[in-house]
Amino acid sequence: QVQLVESGGGLVQAGGSLRLSCVASGLTASRTYMGWFRQAPGKERELVARISWSGGSTDYADSVKGRFTIYRDNAKNTVYLQMNRLQPEDTAVYYCAADGSLQRVLAGTYNYWGQGTQVTVSS
Repeated sequence: QVQLVESGGGLVQAGGSLRLSCVASGLTASRTYMGWFRQAPGKERELVARISWSGGSTDYADSVKGRFTIYRDNAKNTVYLQMNRLQPEDTAVYYCAADGSLQRVLAGTYNYWGQGTQVTVSS
């Protein structure tokens, strides 16, 4: 059974930093694409960042480029999202996602999802 467990969310002031973690179990991390999504109240879920099997390829939403960094440690089956210079518009529930199919990843239709972690940025 695949399980993704996020942690690291919380309340932070604008300009601050947080690091989210997602521990995966029940799958082979080294053969799995991973991504972080977020959903703010009243808005659609959006891709924040994604990373390839090896960690050698990453993609970011334009709104977070230069501020957020996604990376992974396959030995720990964990993917991270380092978030710097946070802004109130970054407030959302952040979800970790995983899939072994590049086709599904490119379509944004990951098979496996975590429960989410709340990030709140105060102004």
